[in-house]
Amino acid sequence: MSSAGEAPLIVTAQLPRDLHARFTALRTAHFPPERNYLEAHVTLFHALPAMCEGEALTHLKRLATEFAPVAGQVEGLMPLGGGTAIKLHSPDMLALRSMIAEHFRGMLTQQDQHIPRLHVTIQNKVTGKEAKALQAALAGTIAPQAFAFRGIELFRYRGGPWEPVKAFAFRGKGAP
Repeated sequence: MSSAGEAPLIVTAQLPRDLHARFTALRTAHFPPERNYLEAHVTLFHALPAMCEGEALTHLKRLATEFAPVAGQVEGLMPLGGGTAIKLHSPDMLALRSMIAEHFRGMLTQQDQHIPRLHVTIQNKVTGKEAKALQAALAGTIAPQAFAFRGIELFRYRGGPWEPVKAFAFRGKGAP
């Protein structure tokens, strides 16, 4: 177990409450329960250095005050090999993520240096057969839908449930 000073930081984009509840219910129903520590989430960064916590709090707060809720689109199911996700599309969220990445340039892990495919994992670490069966069962139930991300959140990673640090609601007027 890491101390607070050593725990890497995770940055996520907040889904609207209705989608968060719907995708959390899917995750609860289909994610292996012994590994399901989390509610539905959209990870932007997997591991900012713990030493950057104060700087991250300041930077994320500033961005949230400048930008309005960020447009997104549910696109459908996304196979993960040994799992299933809900595929999302949001050029504006990726632009905002790029601003954060630029701010922390030189501090990002190799994984966080790459532009992510935005998604919500609802099943992971199962066999390919189990994943394909869920995708077949859910086919046609995840329709394209416009939505707006309502903010960004910062967490500490401790190997199990994430420890919430701070949530920042978008309350500005601009777009990334």
